[in-house]
Amino acid sequence: MFGMLPKHPMTRALNKAKNSPAEAPSIADLQAEIRRHGMRSTGPRVAVLSYLSEANAPLSHTEICEALADKGYDRATIYRNLMDLAEAGVFVRSDLGDHVWRFERKQSRAGHSSGHPHFVCVDCGEVSCLPALTVKVVAASGAPKALRTQRVEVQVKGRCDACA
Repeated sequence: MFGMLPKHPMTRALNKAKNSPAEAPSIADLQAEIRRHGMRSTGPRVAVLSYLSEANAPLSHTEICEALADKGYDRATIYRNLMDLAEAGVFVRSDLGDHVWRFERKQSRAGHSSGHPHFVCVDCGEVSCLPALTVKVVAASGAPKALRTQRVEVQVKGRCDACA
């Protein structure tokens, strides 16, 4: 129901985030952000927001549950908080073609905004964010209106460096 377990329990995206020079937001900052979006600041909600604030790529519900397992939150609570934060506009929810929803901050510490492309490895399933200018979508005559307004999700599939 929530997707298969990832082949890489701790994604490279999170490992990169842990080594990034940017300072992680404080608990008070996370609580204030949650409240600004009209929601109660609960322990599970802060934990989910904190974890995704550290990630440099979209993460699945399963990956987030595994990472927060030591905190004792059940899968349903984490899922509800992911959905609430996505509905409030804090997270972006994407299906990268494998029928697994992945979540990421709308504006991440890595500087990614909500319209950036993703790379999906066809061998291991690793998902990584690409810089916004890596892929340029240009509307041509007869193309859907969404291309003109840049309201599209772009995915590039291939083999990642580790699998190549």
